[in-house]
Amino acid sequence: MSERIITISREFGSGGRTVGRMAAKALNIPCYDQEILEELARKSGFTQGYIQEQGEYAAHAGWLSNALASRFSDGLTSQDRLWVLQRELILELAEKGPCVIVGRCADFILREKADCLTAFIHADMSFRAKRIVEVYGQRQDSPQKRLQDKDRRRAAYYQFYTDSQWGQARNYHIALDSGVLGIERCAELLTQLY
Repeated sequence: MSERIITISREFGSGGRTVGRMAAKALNIPCYDQEILEELARKSGFTQGYIQEQGEYAAHAGWLSNALASRFSDGLTSQDRLWVLQRELILELAEKGPCVIVGRCADFILREKADCLTAFIHADMSFRAKRIVEVYGQRQDSPQKRLQDKDRRRAAYYQFYTDSQWGQARNYHIALDSGVLGIERCAELLTQLY
């Protein structure tokens, strides 16, 4: 295969972003994560903070909130518009050449590409809670609540835009437990499969 893309979906705190960066560095290919937010901000006119909050995590809560959501003249909500721009951007990045793309439903968007390896990085709650306290400075009294909230929102967003279940092993080529294998080993495994 002339081009190869790795997509990484991940539970919050599992180290999926770090796994992606490490694998990309080892393979000497670009890793797109924050860069996607920056480009979406440039193309959409929304701030990166807004995109991060509305774009990946907050999905339409139900039919009533969807019906009441403010829309542009084309009938799309801000969230829908971000989804369209995000999809176009991910397809463009994949066409540029080999890369690692973290999050943003890239596994689903690139599902038709034969040269795309999709991975899901997960870990148990205690590993992730400890990690977000150490790495992100989360208060020690409520990391589990934050993990549950982030995962719930990611799952809702994924379900809304892909009509698939986020985190289901059958939706990915490989699922890796970073709490058991270690973040470095997860990155090594992905580079070996590349």
